[in-house]
Amino acid sequence: MPQLRVALAQVDTTVGDVAANAALIRSWTARAAAQGAHLVAFPEMALTGYPVEDLTLRASFVEASREALARLAKDLEADGYGEVVVVLGYLDRAADQTGSPIGVPKGRPQNAAAVVHRGQVAQKVVKHHLPNYGVFDEYRFFVPGRELSVVRVHGVDVALAICEDLWQEGGPVAAARDSDAGLLLVINASPYERLKDDVRLELVTRRAAQADCPVAFVNLVGGQDDLVFDGDSLVVSTAGEVLARAPQMVEHLLVTDLELAAATDGVKATTTPTAARPQEEPSVPVVRHVVLHDEPVAPYEARPGEIAPPLDDLAEVYAAITLALRDYVRKNGFRSVVLGLSGGIDSSLVAAIAADAIGAENVYGVSLPSEYSSDHSKSDAADLAHRIGLHLRTIAIAPIVSAFLGEVALTGVAEENLQARVRGMVWMGLANQEGHLALTAGNKSELATGYSTIYGDAAGGFGPLKDVPKTLVWALARWRNEEAVRRGETPPIPENAITKPPSAELRPGQVDQDSLPEYDLLDALLEAYVEGAQGRSELIAAGFDPAVVDSVVTLVDRAEWKRRQYPPGPKISPVAFGRDRRLPITSRWREHEA
Repeated sequence: MPQLRVALAQVDTTVGDVAANAALIRSWTARAAAQGAHLVAFPEMALTGYPVEDLTLRASFVEASREALARLAKDLEADGYGEVVVVLGYLDRAADQTGSPIGVPKGRPQNAAAVVHRGQVAQKVVKHHLPNYGVFDEYRFFVPGRELSVVRVHGVDVALAICEDLWQEGGPVAAARDSDAGLLLVINASPYERLKDDVRLELVTRRAAQADCPVAFVNLVGGQDDLVFDGDSLVVSTAGEVLARAPQMVEHLLVTDLELAAATDGVKATTTPTAARPQEEPSVPVVRHVVLHDEPVAPYEARPGEIAPPLDDLAEVYAAITLALRDYVRKNGFRSVVLGLSGGIDSSLVAAIAADAIGAENVYGVSLPSEYSSDHSKSDAADLAHRIGLHLRTIAIAPIVSAFLGEVALTGVAEENLQARVRGMVWMGLANQEGHLALTAGNKSELATGYSTIYGDAAGGFGPLKDVPKTLVWALARWRNEEAVRRGETPPIPENAITKPPSAELRPGQVDQDSLPEYDLLDALLEAYVEGAQGRSELIAAGFDPAVVDSVVTLVDRAEWKRRQYPPGPKISPVAFGRDRRLPITSRWREHEA
């Protein structure tokens, strides 16, 4: 059987930085070539970054991608890598530009993959299935492809597909089987969510059996606004054996030696697709073949495949949030962050994540005690800063609050929220003055129920815990401290910050459970209502108390306007607030009144 050394370049690209992404592809191709790779694959839309959203509708951006691809092909040959077959994602447009049918994106942009060889684009394939669920809205951005590309590389027919083409039944996977492909190569930008690595492995294993050939799956890594891409690239045999697997949450070159079925003599007849409207995928794609090398490479001694152990659940979530924050800071031109440190669990965990992401020397904490702040809140904040090594300053807000109340008479909840708004004003002012990115410390449970003060503790540019329920906040804090002990380091989060009852400390003796259920109960109910989209009757049938259901569901429904104004934060769950869950702000629908 012919041999092929395949390299999967799990890289972190930047949306819109086409020149830098092209340079990244050249650099990682050089690494692959140095390891003797015959073929190197890069993720979906690697040349433009992903997702580019409405940038696809700008002709200038599409042309920049197409021109950069042509230059890149020539540059790779000039670099001495013309014989290496390079597969990469880029933004293209359909050749047919006549008319502007309703429902078809302007300019007919396409999510494409190019096969680069000997200074030329030897072949391209366009994404066949366009996802339009969850965070995806690809019918808005792209028109689908009609063809499957099969490229003969050193005597092996390699079928190409793009991300969603693997998730959907039939289409390119079935066409790869019918074409007797020796390898199905899939380039991906598959966003992270908890435990998705297990789902992907099961999918790739199933598709390898259906395609009747090994599957090589290369995935993007890095943060992009509210999405995180975890890498986790892998190669699976026809029998479902994992031959190679890359580590999660880091850039990595996964190099694998494969023995693959030899290309069959002759090429099967091109298949004609069934009729489809402009925005529908044909059920069976056209198959286009191109031959780059007919002859196999000379036999060589294969190296054992690398199989990185997967992260455990809490380590994976923590790494995802850390990566998301690091990339948001780096890609948006910041060098440091500022956040309010209350001595509570949420801000303590955010501070630890920030220090791990960009270094403690670049984290600036502000303690903002009011007349209701407990002594332990101030001492816990100071202890946290000492443990982590971050910068800490203390600014008492009582004089500022008093001066405001002397001019504007506020009482009750309005007076309580004034304290939070003064705090937000202080850290936003420092961010503006000193060039920091301001971080919010609110968690998903608070965001769901509206327990954050708009223009107060909700003020900031990025919310690392936006998709993290309160119970998971505690679990991550404990995990991070245990990890520090395992490494022989000082645990970063004071034990008192983890064990004390959570409180906003906006009035004497206040604790969260004055007006909320216990967090174990609240988070279970929120998961069923927000992520499971269960209605009142379903929640009650699941065992939740009707009075608690009515109270919590009402809080969630009434807080939609706040969530729309909250800063972005990394998605880690199947349904995060944002593109996953789109509800009207103005709505009189109430579950308990239905």
